[in-house]
Amino acid sequence: MKIVQCVPNFSEGCDTAKIEAVIAPLKNQPGFKLIGCEPDKNYNRTVVTLLGDGDAMIEPLLEFVGKAVQLINLNYHKGEHPRMGAVDVIPFVPIKNITMKECVALAQKLGEKIAKQYHFPVFLYEEAARSLDRQNLADIRKGEFEGMKEKIKSKEWYPDYGTPEIHPTAGAVAVGAREPLIAYNINLGTDDIDIAKAIAKAIRHSNGGFRYIKAGAAKIADRNIVQVTMNITDYRKTAIYRVFEAVKTEAKRYGINVLGSEVVGMMPLAAALDSLAYYLGLTDFDGKKILESYLLEK
Repeated sequence: MKIVQCVPNFSEGCDTAKIEAVIAPLKNQPGFKLIGCEPDKNYNRTVVTLLGDGDAMIEPLLEFVGKAVQLINLNYHKGEHPRMGAVDVIPFVPIKNITMKECVALAQKLGEKIAKQYHFPVFLYEEAARSLDRQNLADIRKGEFEGMKEKIKSKEWYPDYGTPEIHPTAGAVAVGAREPLIAYNINLGTDDIDIAKAIAKAIRHSNGGFRYIKAGAAKIADRNIVQVTMNITDYRKTAIYRVFEAVKTEAKRYGINVLGSEVVGMMPLAAALDSLAYYLGLTDFDGKKILESYLLEK
């Protein structure tokens, strides 16, 4: 069986009834499973994880996008996470017996349908991008919903599908194909957002930090703390424990502690085993030592 992971993110993390209505088309579907739904009130965003047959996901995802377009109005949306669309991003990730090229084809198929059915402009990104300047999601999303109103009218930012104008309430969406990434946040014992920004700058690749880290800062108002929020785009080459230890070291410069961390969405077992081996000082340790891993393979 060809197994694809799809991780749609949509711009609602507070209204439980609205979240349930948006994800309803993804539940109890043949060919794939809804294995994760993680709303965040501070980010005002929900991360969904699907696993299974990519072709079987297309029509339910199309209905899911329609629900979000119908129910979410970004003119009244506020949250810590950057966003340009009611459904902000839909990546397809090859997991087993499927190529990246096939995931690109899934992104193209879904993107074309979204633009045609909902007049919701679509940008292709990462491996699905048609030009180098559209590979990086942050470049596409720069300016967010508010800035995209004018940005999309510039010829260099015409959408890949749809007309060069945003949906008046839903904005625009990025659909793509990429390798597995880990969405990882580290909590700091302070409410000073400038400290989180400084630490994020120190660790992200674009400022000379870790090669496979994209990082920013966010306020977690209900806990009166801040986060260094990041995507680890290749956990094989930049391990979670390295980033965690680097943030702890940087935090000491400001006289603050790291309170803990969180993974948003799913992460590969190999990434967890790598950090487990580091913190326990294990030698010659691999997944064969994990009973459940063995059972799953069988």
